Amino acid sequence: MTSFVLATANPHKAVEMRAILEAMGFVVLARPKDVSDVDETEVTLEGNALLKARALVNATGHAAVADDTGLFVDALDGQPGVRSARYAGEGAGDQANLDKVLAELVQTGDVARRARFCTVIAVAYPDGTAICVDGVLEGSISHEQRGSGGFGYDSIFLPDDTPGRSLAQLSADEKNEVSHRARALRALPLALGPK
Repeated sequence: MTSFVLATANPHKAVEMRAILEAMGFVVLARPKDVSDVDETEVTLEGNALLKARALVNATGHAAVADDTGLFVDALDGQPGVRSARYAGEGAGDQANLDKVLAELVQTGDVARRARFCTVIAVAYPDGTAICVDGVLEGSISHEQRGSGGFGYDSIFLPDDTPGRSLAQLSADEKNEVSHRARALRALPLALGPK
C-alpha cells in the first residue's frame, strides 16, 4: 500500500487532502511538527509544490505529497495567481487576501469576473524522482462573501459546477467532489502507476 507524508502545514488543506487520498486507498502520514515551513520561492505552482514535497522527503526520508494552489482572476490579469496566499502582503491572512480581490473588482461586471482555481500536486520520492498532476476548477468571483465553510478564497469563488453557491457554501463532501484539489489528487493513481 502506497503511503505519503503530507507536506502541507495548512490544517484545512491537510483535512481535505487526507480525506481524498485515504478514500483512494493511500496511507497518509502526518507532517512532523518539528519540520519548519518551506519558503515558496518559485514562480510557478509546480515549482512550489515540488519545493514542499522535496523538503519533506529530505526531513523524513519518506515519499511526500504536496500541493500549491492559486486563484487566477481574468480581470486581474491572472492575479493573485502563484502569490494567492500572500496577495495582501507577507503574513496577511485569508480575510485580507480576499478583501483585496473584492476591492480590486468593485467596478468589474459579472462577465469580467471569470476565474479559476488551479492546483498542482507533487509527489517526491527519496530516490529523487517526482511527478506532478494538476486540477482546475472554473468559476467566477462573487460580489460579496457567501457561506462560512471552507478557507482562503472559498467564500468568494462560485464554481460553474455549483451554480449560485460558493465553495464556502458546500459541505466538505460536496467540495471534495468538485474542487480543484480533489481533481488533481484523483489524477494521482494513473500518474503514479506501479511504484
